[in-house]
Amino acid sequence: MAQNLYGPGVRMGNWNEDVFLEEERMKDFLEKREKGELLIQRNRRVKKNLLRPMELSVSEDGFVHFGDKVILVNPDHPSGEEAGMFLEGDLCLCMSPDEVRTQLLDDMEIPCGVSAVQTIVPTGRNTFTILRDHRSSDAEGQVLRYGQSFCLGIAAGLECKTLYLSSEHRTLLKSSKKSWLQEVTLTDEVSHLNCWQATFLDPQMRLEHEGFPVKANEKVIIYHRHTNRALAAHRHLFLRTYFGKEVEVAAHTHLDSHRVEKPKNHWMLVTGNPRDKSATMLDLPKPSAENTRAVEQAMGIST
Repeated sequence: MAQNLYGPGVRMGNWNEDVFLEEERMKDFLEKREKGELLIQRNRRVKKNLLRPMELSVSEDGFVHFGDKVILVNPDHPSGEEAGMFLEGDLCLCMSPDEVRTQLLDDMEIPCGVSAVQTIVPTGRNTFTILRDHRSSDAEGQVLRYGQSFCLGIAAGLECKTLYLSSEHRTLLKSSKKSWLQEVTLTDEVSHLNCWQATFLDPQMRLEHEGFPVKANEKVIIYHRHTNRALAAHRHLFLRTYFGKEVEVAAHTHLDSHRVEKPKNHWMLVTGNPRDKSATMLDLPKPSAENTRAVEQAMGIST
């Protein structure tokens, strides 16, 4: 009669250990897949949240209001004194979460970085809401005026909590990654560091326009209230982000020889297209009258 001669003291071969280890890996894989903890599942959730399509607010009177959803666009301009690579086209201010932390956790890092990317399609990572200063009594729907304090909020994370565009003075331990200038980040803390103001583009007409409504889809200068530094897009300084190669955004006023802000400090608060909810006002074709006038000027015909 056959008997089982093996007991606990019998050693297993390496081949048997490999089988048991493979079974443990498979159990661990299936358990993580059921809980949604796999790396590919985390990446899909994060990208689905950040790249979800958004609808911008439509300005009926041509001005920007508190509560409006807009995108911040740095208009296309030729390179100046920058050497080397230079990103052309309209650049949009976007949220740029840390790549490693995003893969490990479902929630957004605090503070979260920002960058500028070559797109004007409204998504979850570039659609900001014009919010009132927490110290003011401005109501939602009121017109934003030049020199008036406001905040820029964006919904982030799976819980869609609000993060605020913030900045503070540069230190030895805290500055922008490439230019070493004043850093701009997104934070969930409500403070005076979240306050910004829109300034009229022409410096000779700023006093006359102080207190006037801010027009939508036109160039303005956005200054940080606490440090008096202008928001800037550095098209020649590239960053590696979770979504690929993008350019740095910092808070620094770049002035030319006439003490006028350079195009890297120019921004547009772009609203939605009333004809197409998924498009922006930048997608509208130019009026035929402007095209005709340009052709006539090129041909030397005076009108």
